[in-house]
Amino acid sequence: MDAVGPNPQTLQEAILYFAVPANCLNYLVARRPEWKDGVVCPTCGSKKVSFLKNQLRWQCSARHPKRQFSVKVGTIFEDSPLGLDKWLPCVWLITNAKNGISSYEIARALDVTQKTAWFMLHRVRLAHQGKQTTKFTGVVEADETFIGGKIANMHLDKQTRARMGKVRVGGTEGKTVVMGLLDRNTKKARIKVLPNTRAFHVRTHVIANVEKGSTVYSDSLRSYRNLPVDGYVHEFIDHTEKYVEGQVHTNGLENFWSLLKRALKGTYVSVEPFHLQAYCDEQVFRFNHRKLTDAERFDLGIRAICGKRITYAELIGKTDSSSEG
Repeated sequence: MDAVGPNPQTLQEAILYFAVPANCLNYLVARRPEWKDGVVCPTCGSKKVSFLKNQLRWQCSARHPKRQFSVKVGTIFEDSPLGLDKWLPCVWLITNAKNGISSYEIARALDVTQKTAWFMLHRVRLAHQGKQTTKFTGVVEADETFIGGKIANMHLDKQTRARMGKVRVGGTEGKTVVMGLLDRNTKKARIKVLPNTRAFHVRTHVIANVEKGSTVYSDSLRSYRNLPVDGYVHEFIDHTEKYVEGQVHTNGLENFWSLLKRALKGTYVSVEPFHLQAYCDEQVFRFNHRKLTDAERFDLGIRAICGKRITYAELIGKTDSSSEG
C-alpha cells in the first residue's frame, strides 16, 4: 500500500484523495483501534497476514474459513458492494453538513440510487452513536421538545377531519417527545427520544447521565420537581413569565433544538419516529464537535465506524429479511 499525498483537509481534496484505493486503505488501517499495532485477522486474531495487492485484501496464514478479509470487515461498510471511493466522501458530507444532507443529494453526488444513499446515511448515523462512559457534572441544562408536523402540512383529508373535530391535532398531540441535557462546562449535549414526558422517563434520563450533586436547570415541567429527592440541586424557569433569571435558563438547549429542527424540517422534511433517535444522534455528533475542523471531525467519525453494523432488514423493521439496499 503506497500512500499518495497528505490527508485531505477539504471536500475537494477528500474526493481526489479517496479516489486512490491505496489511500483509502492506508487511511482506514491507521484509524482502526484494533489494528494500531498492525493488521490482525478478524477471525483468529493472528498478526501473520499477507496483503494481496491485486485484490486489495489480506490473507491470514492460518488455515480456517474466511482467511481473506478486507478493510471493511467489522465496520459499518461491511458487505457493502460500494467502493470506499464512494463511502468515504459520503461520511465526509454527512459529518460536516451543518444542517444534514438528504439521501437524494447523496444519490446525485455519488451516482447511487436514493434507496442505497438512505441506507448509507443510516449506517453513518449508527457510527455517530457514541457510548457514554462518563456523566455530566456541575451545571446541566435539561429541556424537552416535541417533533411532529403542523396541520398546514398534513394531507388534505386529514386537515378536513381535523377541522371537523374528528381527529385531534395541534399542540403536542401526535408528536414525539425528545429530551436533551447540556453540560454547561463542556458545552456538550445528550439527546434521547422518550415515549412521553412523565416523571419516570424524565428522571431516569437525568439519573443515567448526570452525576448526583450536580445542579439541574429546567423549565417548569412538573416531571422535574422531584429531582432534589434523587440527589440533585434543581432550579427552574417558568417560560410563561420569562426565559432567563440570572444563570437559570435553558438557552443552550434551545440553540440545539433550533439546529435539530432546521435539519429535520429543511433537509429531511419527514422523519418517522422509529428513526428519529438516529437523526438526533447525527446532530449531536456535529454539535458536540463543532469546534473541530472538517478534517478533524471526519477523522473522529471514521474512528467510530468499527464494531457497528446494521442490515437493511433491521433498518426498516423487517428482521426476517436479509436483503440490503
